[in-house]
Amino acid sequence: MTEITSTIDSAAGDEPNSERVAPRWRRGKILSDGSKLYWWREIILVLVVDVVYESIRNVSSANPARAYANAERLIGWQKAIGLFHERQMQIWALNFTPAIVVANYFYGSVYIAATLFGLGFLYVRFPDDYSLWRTTLLIGTLLGLIGFATFPLMPPRLLDSMGGAHYGFVDTLVKYPTFWSFNSEGMKSISNQFAAMPSLHCGWAMWGTAVFYPRVRSWWAKSLAVLYPIVTITVVIITGNHYWLDAVGGAVIFLAGFAIARVVARAGRGPVLAGK
Repeated sequence: MTEITSTIDSAAGDEPNSERVAPRWRRGKILSDGSKLYWWREIILVLVVDVVYESIRNVSSANPARAYANAERLIGWQKAIGLFHERQMQIWALNFTPAIVVANYFYGSVYIAATLFGLGFLYVRFPDDYSLWRTTLLIGTLLGLIGFATFPLMPPRLLDSMGGAHYGFVDTLVKYPTFWSFNSEGMKSISNQFAAMPSLHCGWAMWGTAVFYPRVRSWWAKSLAVLYPIVTITVVIITGNHYWLDAVGGAVIFLAGFAIARVVARAGRGPVLAGK
């Protein structure tokens, strides 16, 4: 990862003459330490990491029995600390069909749209901060693969399909309107159904708050930044896709990603910070 970020953050091709003659669309963002960022290289990096992530995540899919056993184990942990309230939250939400429909669409789209917007926002408005937060996101996402491989977890919506204890969770993506569901044959073939721990939805939402809150000025924008992870955690629970501890796992990979990124991402931080 260090080599990848060093390559992307380096000043390769930053000779003055080549920069002057380069088409406008190819010109990079000049950072405070003299290095450059190129949007097309960033897109390639994100796509490569996404392909690696998707491939490894789906290969690491475990058998249902192991995922179910881990779910019962996690539920036991949550009951021990008084945190198993997911079913009660879903029952309450199911009384408001429009809220469930909105939650379905939110679950399937907002985390991707907000994250891509966050990357673009940093690149355009705060390029010196971009490297740190891009690297935080990529490392945190790859760290999630460790959880998927070592602790495959059946989400609440699938528990009753195993024929064991009756938990009563509803798969809202199947029962209520949405543009996709994990129950479709296409999604079953490309998605790891047991990649619930950690919740990348929640980890990415926390990343979004860290990116937006200190950089937006209006009170309503700051409010949205604070509400983003709160709403995301609520959504993943009432749709039956995650447990409370999955959100905790999302926070862990976000913080770990940030800690590692502080070491490996140096572009734009200037000679003083880079020397720390």
